[in-house]
Amino acid sequence: MKRRSLPIAAALAATAAVVLTACGGGGGGSDKDNDKIAGADAGDTKTSASPSATDAVDRPKISLPSDLTDTFESWKTGDAKKDAILGDVAQRIDATNYAITQGNADLPALSFYYSGAALADAKDWVQSIAKDGYTITGANRYYNAKIDAFDAASAGVVYCEDQGKAFAEERKSKKVIRTEVTSKSYVLYTTRLEKNKQGVWQTTKLTSQRGHKSCTP
Repeated sequence: MKRRSLPIAAALAATAAVVLTACGGGGGGSDKDNDKIAGADAGDTKTSASPSATDAVDRPKISLPSDLTDTFESWKTGDAKKDAILGDVAQRIDATNYAITQGNADLPALSFYYSGAALADAKDWVQSIAKDGYTITGANRYYNAKIDAFDAASAGVVYCEDQGKAFAEERKSKKVIRTEVTSKSYVLYTTRLEKNKQGVWQTTKLTSQRGHKSCTP
């Protein structure tokens, strides 16, 4: 995702939605990769909280505050490799939202699930939100995940986010900035992931588009 120059308050007013969660990345995957992802299987229709990793990797602890929830709809495919990839995408989303609520861009969870330019942009984004005195609250819903494993160590995932019930909150006053739900409340994300030596699928590129027709009701 390209870095932003607008102050967070102005960005909130312009988009009528909470700050872009789970963002921070470079230019996204190639057009060829994105075409392949678009036709992938979306999996089952169950809704769940963040998928838990079941491997032996020593993962950083992520604990969202009680006033913020991330739910993942149709986040299981039944394919072990694809589910491992989606699981790490979900953990990366939680890690970003956790860093935002803590106002700390140096949390180990970010560098665990991001790498390269995506990590640099994620840190910049978290820092900009903290600097402007905001955090996030409410409920985020992630859905329509489509995945394609390009090879043994790289993959692409696109998914949607519904921010209609998530809001920015002033960190000091605790004032919640409630906004009207519009098409801009729905965001399409396109990501590229690479598997590192630990076996973790790290996000290396991420782009977003508000109001994309594939995500709006």
